[in-house]
Amino acid sequence: MKINENYLRLEESYLFASIAHKLAAWKEANPRREVIRLGIGDVTLPLVPAVTEAMHKAVDEMGRQETFHGYGPEQGYSFLREAVCGYYAARGTIIGEDEIFVSDGAKSDLGNILDVLSLQNTVLIPDPVYPVYVDTNVMAGRDIRYLSANRENGFLPLPDQAPRADIIYLCSPNNPTGAAYSREALRRWVAYAQEHGALILYDAAYEAFVCEEALARSIYEIDGARECAIEFCSLSKTAGFTGTRCGYTVVPKSLSFGGHGLHALWLRRQTTKFNGVPYIVQRGAQAVFSPEGQRQTRANLDYYRGNAALLAGALQARGVWYTGGKNSPYIWMKCPDGMSSWEFFDYLLERAGIVGTPGSGFGPGGEGYFRLTAFGDRGRTEKAAGLLKEIL
Repeated sequence: MKINENYLRLEESYLFASIAHKLAAWKEANPRREVIRLGIGDVTLPLVPAVTEAMHKAVDEMGRQETFHGYGPEQGYSFLREAVCGYYAARGTIIGEDEIFVSDGAKSDLGNILDVLSLQNTVLIPDPVYPVYVDTNVMAGRDIRYLSANRENGFLPLPDQAPRADIIYLCSPNNPTGAAYSREALRRWVAYAQEHGALILYDAAYEAFVCEEALARSIYEIDGARECAIEFCSLSKTAGFTGTRCGYTVVPKSLSFGGHGLHALWLRRQTTKFNGVPYIVQRGAQAVFSPEGQRQTRANLDYYRGNAALLAGALQARGVWYTGGKNSPYIWMKCPDGMSSWEFFDYLLERAGIVGTPGSGFGPGGEGYFRLTAFGDRGRTEKAAGLLKEIL
């Protein structure tokens, strides 16, 4: 018996363990000082009433013989897939109901999709990056190539700078940088994928934060994307489902490589390895896409956008370079005075009691940068913005 030795190639993730260790030591030395957490990538507002009402009703259904639900369809119940279709159609993008696969979140599918793709494929990943893209491919043993996302390209690299690859990861709005691609930029990526016979894995987990008309919310707004891209979406940040777990992946039927449709392969994979998302959760997710659910979740999104505006305003007032914020819950800032990512972490914690995320934790390209999140409480965010103006 042998282990998968690719796991031994994984770098130990010390980022959040180091943050927790440093914070614990600081709190022991400063027991009376307040900590303002701007590093967490989790939501803080609760599920909206439309969602909880739908879930309560579904719980009652599960307690009655005549409305009980056992195993559900692995691809997701029709009522939720129809609701997702309507969500896309409202923005002028047509997706077939049978092209939608309901999942327990984008993170799972971003890793699991690799099951249907050859180990011989080379992978292109921007740096800095959401660590799941890198780690899942290291686990599988694929050859990874990196594309620099930097201040000069606004942390939105384009294909004219890219090495040749078979699988391309794009995330927009991006985690950790908050930068978002325009439709014109995505057209260039789609053209690149078509020219080279490559597949784009498009992470749209934060699409609901986009508010500028020129920016894309789905890669399927781009002609030709249905022949070269899979889109991963999540309700975690857009509807507060981080603890409820529900998302969806779109695999067009027109997506084919070597004469084999990826839709059929992914369906086969899911029916073998996935038992579906619970009925109660899917009823709650359906309510997200109802008129009332959309109104209520937009209010939550606006709350987080307001937090981002406060933090961005503080950085602007002090002349600190940053990206993100307006169309994303993340702000990616340049560390002041030449400080490294961890030096700025220590400085921010000691001077202001603020905890953020060192950019170096997202890859070598993140060194010298820092991520702040807008998912916190409004009052504490206001206080943090004031402190940032004082110490930067």
